[in-house]
Amino acid sequence: MKTIAAVAFTLSLSFIATPVTHAADGEARSKVAWPKPTRSAKPNEKVCRHKFSNGERTVWICEKAQPCCEWEQLNYYVKCGSTVTGCL
Repeated sequence: MKTIAAVAFTLSLSFIATPVTHAADGEARSKVAWPKPTRSAKPNEKVCRHKFSNGERTVWICEKAQPCCEWEQLNYYVKCGSTVTGCL
């Protein structure tokens, strides 16, 4: 039983998003004004922008076909979604 609990705990830690280890491509954040992405968007890419409820503005780069996804509940996590599953 302890082994199952340890495995479950370890797996649950893998779902915690931190800005440093899971930064989206070109991601930049600011509470003052809209930041510029950390790199330029290429021809088949778009710049995603979102303002969270805490006032933090975030920009990141996705392919044009991918949706821009953001989650306040997961430590203000942003990423590019899938064309098949969306933002799941």
